[in-house]
Order: sequence, then structure tokens, then C-alpha cells
Amino acid sequence: MSLPRIAIVGRPNVGKSSLLNRLARRRVSIVDPTPGVTRDRVSVVLEIDPPSKTSKGTESRLAEIHDTGGWGVYVVEGEHIDDAGKDLRDLTSDIEFQIKEAMNTSDLIIYIIDAQIGITPLDETVAEMLRRSGAGDRILVVASKVDSRAWEPHGHEAAALGLGEAICVSSTSGHGIKFLTDRIWERLEGVTGHRDENPDMKLAIIGKRNAGKSSLTNALAGENRVIVSEIAGTTRDSIDVKFKIEGKSFTAIDTAGVRKQKSFADDIEYYAYRRMLQSIRRADVTMLLIDATDRISQVDKKLAMELQRQFKPTVIVVNKWDLVDESISPEDYLEYITKELRGLDFAPIVFVSAVESNGINDAVSMAFNLKEQSEHRETTGKLNAVVKSILKDRGPSSRLGTIAKLLYVSQIATKPPTIAMVVNEPSMFEGQYERYLMNRLREELPFSEIPIRLLFTKRRRKSLHDLKHGEKEDTISELTRTNPSIGQAKEGAETQPDDIKIVDDSTQ
Repeated sequence: MSLPRIAIVGRPNVGKSSLLNRLARRRVSIVDPTPGVTRDRVSVVLEIDPPSKTSKGTESRLAEIHDTGGWGVYVVEGEHIDDAGKDLRDLTSDIEFQIKEAMNTSDLIIYIIDAQIGITPLDETVAEMLRRSGAGDRILVVASKVDSRAWEPHGHEAAALGLGEAICVSSTSGHGIKFLTDRIWERLEGVTGHRDENPDMKLAIIGKRNAGKSSLTNALAGENRVIVSEIAGTTRDSIDVKFKIEGKSFTAIDTAGVRKQKSFADDIEYYAYRRMLQSIRRADVTMLLIDATDRISQVDKKLAMELQRQFKPTVIVVNKWDLVDESISPEDYLEYITKELRGLDFAPIVFVSAVESNGINDAVSMAFNLKEQSEHRETTGKLNAVVKSILKDRGPSSRLGTIAKLLYVSQIATKPPTIAMVVNEPSMFEGQYERYLMNRLREELPFSEIPIRLLFTKRRRKSLHDLKHGEKEDTISELTRTNPSIGQAKEGAETQPDDIKIVDDSTQ
């Protein structure tokens, strides 16, 4: 059985997203004073500690909490037309559907009002909607922005809405948050559920605006989990959606569409872009969505470069293939996309139609294959034999007549596969030979479709102190010991020692 669900509802700008972030102890939802920032259901799993008055040994309770859009105002007055000439008011029905869906499927509803502004007609409208829904016993009324006890009398005015006494809190200072979590813990008594096991794969779906990311997410989940609209920039937050295909569990991360940074309309778009980058970092595999009805853009190329920088296994998903002229064959498009995205020429390409759900399972199967490749660890003996054979066929040349020598090779990390090579002269392996070596490694090792990180280092001579104290640590061990970021730090970390050359295999 899935976890209990909690929905946070209320009119715009009462502090719903701030409360979610406070309860989650991290920035999940984008917080901005502009009305209508949150549109989809943004969810996170909370571990709620028991009240301090309970007996020892009482366990904490888990719940999935959903932030929702503000009811009633979805755009700034006079600013309902976006930069593409689309009317943002067209999103109203979709946003309201997501709010109602969260309310109807939740075991507990947190209804928020703003204590500093007081009860407004829109607050009364939302309260009336809650009363008619028959959710009275599932509602906790919260008065937000109670930054001190002086504001508490204003917060208690919410009792006039007929939904119970308000719990006064401040997401900024933390005032009242412990009392709120105690009440949540008590309300969840008897509501059973368990945390889902870690998903078999976390899959980030990225692409430029209107490439079809949300349509693909909904096709994977089998429900209208996120809003799909022709209005560019509809998705702002990064939305985690859990689903299963053929017995395997996934978390798909739908991200905001990207465009050139100089075209960002406001801070909200910047925050959405930063969350997209974070989603790439925490994903096992990414799907780069390409709109088949449009030309490869600079934004597509920039996203491809970011995936290369973070060494992320990537499936290039060509979406809207059902809309492409029949005169264009998949072979023609493969040649075109390989030329345009040369840095990802090793990445597999899948043609899909998210709207018609064609090719979706093939794309997921390919993503799983890439994850397996990224987790593979090759034996040291096999690596040494392969690299020595490559050097024997064709070694790097030197104008000074120096012969390149391989002293040792070892795979020191996975995700991405990280191969350290100890050579006599690292500079000899730079430039064209790096790319040649990488291509040959792809042919010989089970890493043919994923990024590989190469580390070149020169043999370290032991100091007199090491010799006296019997130090026998070899270069590879020293490399791993002195650089815990390799294979252990967050993916995408850029820290490396001065004497190590990180080779991006996709460098053009």
C-alpha cells in the first residue's frame, strides 16, 4: 500500500510552497511572490517525528505531501499574455484539475490562510469548496506568516471559516512548525502505508520548451500527472512521478523546458533552470527529448553539452515522430542528428510519439540498458590487456621520439565508469589520440553507449620518507585515496588534482 497523502491547498501567495520546503527541510518548490508560480502537483516524502510527549520507541510516520497551485488567481493581472502571444488563462482548468485531484486523493488536507492579510473572499471560496467536498474531518487549518506571537490573534480569525481552529506557523522562523508536525503525526494514526523501495531507476526527462516532456511523463505514468499545454514554459518545478513498467519501478523527473538564458523572462525561469540541472545530477539516466518537427537548436546543443559535462548516460528521444513528413526516413534523421549533436554520437536514439504512446517501452528498455552499462566494473587484467593492445596497434607519437608507455590501468569508479591510466608522459595522450583511444575503448569494452571518464597521471616517485617507512602504496591507490570525489562525490563534481587530466570523451 502506498504512503498516506497530504495536500497543501489555498489561494495564491499564502505560503504553500514555503511550508512544503520547510517541512521537507530543503528547497523543493519554487517560491516567488508572483501568483501562479506552482502549477503542477509537486510532491516529496516526509518522515514525521512523533510528539515529544509520546512514549519512547514510538516510530515516526511517513507521508507523501503535495504542494498545489493557488486557487483562483493563476496570472498577474494585465500580464496574462506570455512572450509567445499565448493566453496563460487557458491553463486555469488544468491547474484546477491538479488541485482537485490532490484534494480528492489525499488522506489529510492542509488548508492555508495568510494571517498578515486576513481572511479574503477567495479564502472563503476555497473554504466553501472544502466544506462541500465533505472533507471536514480530513482538514487542518494553518495560518501562515505568523512570525511572532503578536500575529497569533490574526491567525485565529480563520476559525470563522468553520473548518476548525487554526495552527499558527511561520515557514521563515519555524514558529509553530513542531506543533504542526505533531498534529500531522496524530492525524495519520491508523492511516497505513509504507515507503516504496528505492526505484530501479531515476530517469530525468529534459529538453527545450514544448518538446513534449510532460506528455512523455504522463504516457509513462498512465495518467494526467502533469499539465500538458501548447503554452511554452508550463512546467516550472521538477516533478517526480513514480510508475512501473513490466514489474520495474521508476521515478521519472519531468523538468522545466529550457531556452537561451538571455531570453529568461524572470527569476522563476532561472530557478526552474537550476532545478533542471539538479535533476540531471540526481538521475541515473537522462532522456534528451528532441522535437522532430523542429530543427536542432542551440538550446538542444547546450543541453547535450551539459549531459557530457556531467557524464550522464543519455537516451536521445526523438519525439513527435508521427508528425514528420513521410518523405523523411529514420535513417535520414539519424544522420542529421548525429551530425548536429556530435558530442553525443555514442548515445542511442529512439523515435517515439508521446501522445500516441508509441516507442515508449523501447525508450525505457534502452534507458535500463544504459544504467547497466554505467554500473559495470571491468577487471584490471582485461583493461590492461585491451589498452596495451590498442597502444601496440597505434600509439601516440612524439616529435622528440619519446615512446609512450603504459604502466598501469584500473577502473576506479562506476557511474560513470572511471578509468585511471598511469603512463610515462600524460601530455602525449592529448588531442586526437584521446579521441582515438576513447573510440577503441568503446569497441572493446561494454561501455559502447555511455560516457567514460579517463584520468591520466604520471607515475609518482616515492619520497625518501616513504621508502624509510615502507610505504608501498601504488599510484592508483594514492590517486583514489587523495581524491575521494572520484566515484564517491555527487555526480557532476568537478574537483580534480592538478596533475590529473580529465578527458571528456565527447569533446568535439
